[in-house]
Amino acid sequence: MPIRALVFDAYGTLFDVHRVTARCDALFPGRGSDLNRLWRQKQLEYTWLRTLMGRYESFEAATAGPLRHACAALQLPLSAESEKALVLDYRRLSTFPEAAAALAGLRDCRLAILFNGSPEMLNALVRHSGLDRLLDHVISVDEIRVFKPHPAVYRLAADRLQVGVEDIGFVSSNYWDACGAASCRLQAYWINRTRAMEDPLGQRPKAVLERLTDLIGLIDD
Repeated sequence: MPIRALVFDAYGTLFDVHRVTARCDALFPGRGSDLNRLWRQKQLEYTWLRTLMGRYESFEAATAGPLRHACAALQLPLSAESEKALVLDYRRLSTFPEAAAALAGLRDCRLAILFNGSPEMLNALVRHSGLDRLLDHVISVDEIRVFKPHPAVYRLAADRLQVGVEDIGFVSSNYWDACGAASCRLQAYWINRTRAMEDPLGQRPKAVLERLTDLIGLIDD
């Protein structure tokens, strides 16, 4: 089926969240990798749990809480200044090396980001990276106050882009996110940079790719 629009996840797909590890390691030498891993795990868990409970809060707030939990679990002293610096790093993430080239090569489609974060957080991140010149839309779940992979989030992308869900190619490095999109009939592509195993979630992406630039020939074909 032809694709009229491509929608990208942000963290881990276009933006390298694990580069926050460097800041974590600077603050807690030798513990940065462990801290960032647990922080990211809890960050995702909190969004899923808050959606299930109907207790939405902004992603920036849902980033600070997991950070405090992770530091407490690892017995790392977290000052208010360190907390603020680490949370702000999520507005200054680096893109993956091929991200800009991939978006530039896919300009025949409308391009968008579908993001769990707040509009302020998303706009700051996109401007900092320079990807704003390549994107047609930036879409935040803040509009509907639920997080991915709730079906309403993927339908939001179709509503904002004014196309059918089947006309959207959805791109994520998170398998659960790609499966969430596929379950809503989007054409899902999983960017599996680490050659991770698939989870048996009852849905599968349309294709599994190693890097974003692999989309160019695939979408053209």
